[in-house]
Amino acid sequence: MTSDPTPHAIGTSTPLTPFAPPFMAAPMAFFPLMQQAAAYWVDACQRQILFLDVLRQRGNMQYQQLAKAAPNVLQFDPVVLIDGRDLLDPVNYMLLRILPPDGVITDPKKRPFIVFDPRAGHGPGIGGMKRESEIGLALTNGHPVYFVSFLPEPVKGQTVEDVCSAEAHFVSKVIEWHPDAGRPCLIGNCQAGWQIALMCATRPDLPGVLILAGTPMSYWAGTKGNNQPMRYTGGMTGGSWVVAMASDFGGGLFDGAALIENFEKGNPANTYWKKEYSVYAKIDTEGSRFLEFERWWSNPVLLGREEIQFIVDDLFIGNHLATGKIHTSGGMRADLRNIKSPIIVFCSRGDDITSPQQALGWILELYSNDDDIIANGQTIIYSNHENIGHLGIFVSTSVACKEHQKFISNIDMIETLPPGLYEAVFTSKKEDATNADLASGDYVMRFENRSLQDIRALGGNDHEDDMRFATVARLSENLQGLYYTFMSPIIRSLISQKTADVLRQIHPLRAKVAFYSDKNPLFTNLPQLAEKVRQNRQPVTADNIFWKIQEAVSDQIVKVLTEQNDKKSAMIETLFMNIYGSPLLQAMVGLRTIRPYAKPSIERSIEIEQQRTRNLLKIITQIESGGLAEAMIRGLLYVSRAGHAVDEREYKMLLRLRTESDLFPAMSHDEYKALAKQQYMMLLLDEDRAISAIPHLLDRANGVEKQALDVIRHVIAASGTPSAEEERRLTRLSALFEPAHDLPQRRATDKVEQTDSVTTA
Repeated sequence: MTSDPTPHAIGTSTPLTPFAPPFMAAPMAFFPLMQQAAAYWVDACQRQILFLDVLRQRGNMQYQQLAKAAPNVLQFDPVVLIDGRDLLDPVNYMLLRILPPDGVITDPKKRPFIVFDPRAGHGPGIGGMKRESEIGLALTNGHPVYFVSFLPEPVKGQTVEDVCSAEAHFVSKVIEWHPDAGRPCLIGNCQAGWQIALMCATRPDLPGVLILAGTPMSYWAGTKGNNQPMRYTGGMTGGSWVVAMASDFGGGLFDGAALIENFEKGNPANTYWKKEYSVYAKIDTEGSRFLEFERWWSNPVLLGREEIQFIVDDLFIGNHLATGKIHTSGGMRADLRNIKSPIIVFCSRGDDITSPQQALGWILELYSNDDDIIANGQTIIYSNHENIGHLGIFVSTSVACKEHQKFISNIDMIETLPPGLYEAVFTSKKEDATNADLASGDYVMRFENRSLQDIRALGGNDHEDDMRFATVARLSENLQGLYYTFMSPIIRSLISQKTADVLRQIHPLRAKVAFYSDKNPLFTNLPQLAEKVRQNRQPVTADNIFWKIQEAVSDQIVKVLTEQNDKKSAMIETLFMNIYGSPLLQAMVGLRTIRPYAKPSIERSIEIEQQRTRNLLKIITQIESGGLAEAMIRGLLYVSRAGHAVDEREYKMLLRLRTESDLFPAMSHDEYKALAKQQYMMLLLDEDRAISAIPHLLDRANGVEKQALDVIRHVIAASGTPSAEEERRLTRLSALFEPAHDLPQRRATDKVEQTDSVTTA
């Protein structure tokens, strides 16, 4: 008779593993609490081993990424098309073509998408890290997709201007490869967003639509008491001289690990506890997700001295992008008003890295009133998510399947929107919704008219706040000058390239990851032990009293760390306000002079204003020009303006009717877009005159006026029952669309024909 080598608890059929103390076996039949303690002890030991194994895999992953010449975290197969190192002004950027996965077919005649990932400490690929992502959704919708990637180290001496020039070259080549498609849609995530906006401000001919996701554009903007410590970072370090010193210690390179460390310090509850505890608590399911994210997060890249200095001085501290103070080496000013392509700003109230004010404040810096946006011909759309965090804007599956899916599937509609400010609003698509088949996905998107007052309502700086940030900018310039004059030469003489490499390797972010890896002899037997645990896994039940205590302790740790961080953030904000609000300091940097301080504003060009006026006058003179197509589009826009929103179902219905009806002349998407914007501007400039001129446009409609009016009615009704105001406008149009022979007074051409016949007689 052989004995069972595995001990059992008396009165139970559950075997005990070697991690359960033998002395607990006997009493457990009599003490249920002891049973729970034993089960918890076994589970905790197993979890710890499995958790350490996940950390080991993360460390190995870091070494694997370092061994690659061009690492990324894309879930798609890319092909390198252009290497930026081969350009006239070489950079470490590359243009990749993303190959569609099996079963997905892309159409070269559809609008291409180009995704730009942030180089803000991390490596490339977050825009395509999951199948349900910006890249994945664009491919699924049949669009050719390109990706702008970058290498871990910059080309020596490369500048942000060089990078923008390379990106412009990439976009122009994509346009060249797709001559029959619309201009490409550019998606810029976080830091990449302001970079492509800067590029497009000097090359407005390139983009079709810009999507800026989680992108800071107005760096001084924000609200008090809103836990945004990074907003005050420049002031609390005394300006950008610290960045200059870090570049000197890096041998001319700035370590992206410092940027990642700043992100982590902003949320210590997540960094020091919640992130890894979540893996430990859900070790049987969370390990793969954790490793997928850490492959991107824990592999920092490097930036050149010239790049990081520009980013900090001209953007984060100087706030020069929104105010048009950035100039190229050739003297060209980067003015965001030059961008005539629609700009989509996707931000979130839950984003503690890029607040809605920083994402949208540039609009208030560029324009003083709503009419300025329209007169400039700019279409700006924003979507302000309720609670998603900064990284969730790029990687959250729920966001990808909602906001990004709707933007991508309606990209052509977005390009035809008239100039103005809109908010993208998403509503759940119910089965009984009107024309539900015309709306893609699970939501219906509409664009509601907004005003600058809606942006101001989000909150922002007052005059004193602007003076504080201006004080930081002035002080930063002074201290940086002192640093480069006296300290920089000494540090550069002491730091060799080898020393710089060693300093990077011992950075805490890299060191803590590398410690848990196969290179550490302490973990030689860990893979085998982890595999044994998986084969004998005994997870604890959720009702175990000790597990509940553990969860309660975890919640308390998160609460304490969060409260301490809130207190720290409040203290930093108070210090910032007091230090940089000091009249003495402001006077020392030259702000308190006889001239009252005025925040730098965008320059106004007399030539541009005069050209804009000439363009508007030209549109006015064309009000009575055109035919049936102009009359239908003008009438449709006239009615839809009453609803103060444009629904995607209306646009899809219009596309369907354009295909099925022979009323519309053959025209390309670009021709339709130009015609729609022209007719909309006529309505804005003189609505009554523009509508009254419709009979002149229908002079030679050849009796199809009623059919044309039916088209307008079908489009308006596509999103539901027309409102009372829309019905009133439709009634007015009905009288104007009556055929000539039904009108009490004949049309202009009929009068001419009548006069000619009398003369002939």
